[in-house]
Amino acid sequence: MEVDIICTKLIKPSAPTPPHLRTLKLSPVDQIQYSIKPTALFYYSADGSAGAEDVERRINRLETSLSETLTRFYPLAGRYIEDGNWVDCNDDGAEFFVAKVKGCRLSEVLSRRDEMIDQLAHLVGGAYTSSITSVQINMFDCGGLVIGIRVSHHLCDGFSAACFIASWASAAVSRKAGIDNDHGQVISPTFDLTSILPENDLPKMKPTPPLMETDISATKRIVIDRAAISALRAISDDPSFPRKPSRVEVVTALIWRARMRVSRAKHGRLRSTSLAALTMDLRPRIVPPLPPSSCGNLVNMVTARFVAVDSGGNTEMPVPELKDLVSLLIDSITKSKETVVSRENVFPTLLRTRNELYEAVEKGEVDVFMFTSWCNFPVYKFDFGWGKPVWVSRIHWGYEAAIFLDTEDGDGIEAWVSFNKQDMPLFLQDKDILAFTSQEAP
Repeated sequence: MEVDIICTKLIKPSAPTPPHLRTLKLSPVDQIQYSIKPTALFYYSADGSAGAEDVERRINRLETSLSETLTRFYPLAGRYIEDGNWVDCNDDGAEFFVAKVKGCRLSEVLSRRDEMIDQLAHLVGGAYTSSITSVQINMFDCGGLVIGIRVSHHLCDGFSAACFIASWASAAVSRKAGIDNDHGQVISPTFDLTSILPENDLPKMKPTPPLMETDISATKRIVIDRAAISALRAISDDPSFPRKPSRVEVVTALIWRARMRVSRAKHGRLRSTSLAALTMDLRPRIVPPLPPSSCGNLVNMVTARFVAVDSGGNTEMPVPELKDLVSLLIDSITKSKETVVSRENVFPTLLRTRNELYEAVEKGEVDVFMFTSWCNFPVYKFDFGWGKPVWVSRIHWGYEAAIFLDTEDGDGIEAWVSFNKQDMPLFLQDKDILAFTSQEAP
């Protein structure tokens, strides 16, 4: 697959940002995020409702609607000032690349998804540029289209990024229909977390652990379909549980258990402690509630802990059963969801849970694996005017983690799993991974 950039420009907001909004102070949680731009790719087949539409007109509509959207999401058109931990909302613009993809049809990418993972990064630019937002429109000769989007983690968590993309898609559809988007479905974001959430009594932050170098890590995609999830639920449920396990919980337990086996193979035994750290949106638990579409980083770390030492001090523990790990996950997640957080305690809570995780990472006898779920995000509903995406993907990244997305039918889970290259073969050959997942494109 050859990707040629044929156009590069900056898309500025359609209206200038008012002077009183030009400086955006980042929250304490925004400040400690990695300086990365998480990526999402949206794939649109040529047989959508706008298949015969002129390509140039389609690109122009994406540009215009993006410009309109940036007026509301104005910090995304600014520049991050690292020294001062703030954003200069100067309307410099979002990066906008247009590319032609040669030597490959979109259908080939979709039929060879696992083979193409290392090449998908070519479908979105701006990884190391100063812009907060980067967009790349990839045109295939067959008429297919891929939209790649990057947004700085200093400004947005997954919820915030989804709000931005949904708003852009709505603006594009409205413009195609000749409707003033001000009278259509509009998302009005707010970026004033530091003005409505107190910053009193904040804990001192531990240093953020470094990311793994991307050249020593590998990312693979595994699919757990509806039938496999039903089977996992059947073998991992127990009458003692307060509720039925969710599909995210059973898939998390599946990957966590396989990760333990990899660790045991490397070290000859289980490490003393294994942590599954899950990201969860804190917004629904904040009292009083924040304004709708409050943007920023409001993701809490929820940790499930398995200790590989019995009451007698024996460290030669077997790998726990799937049911045992599901129980730990249900307990941790349920407690987190039932805990109400006042506005005064939002930042202290978010910083404290990260401190606890970072402290665990520093300990040599502790294994930590990160899980992030985009399941139930409406990513398969993002229609820019030519139909809904036929696939949504991530790309390779440089830290050990699993990121979950819905499958196209909404019933299964695609897990994008990243490990050290030396560990990945052990993970993929794990007996449970082989039994319950597919590593081939549908």
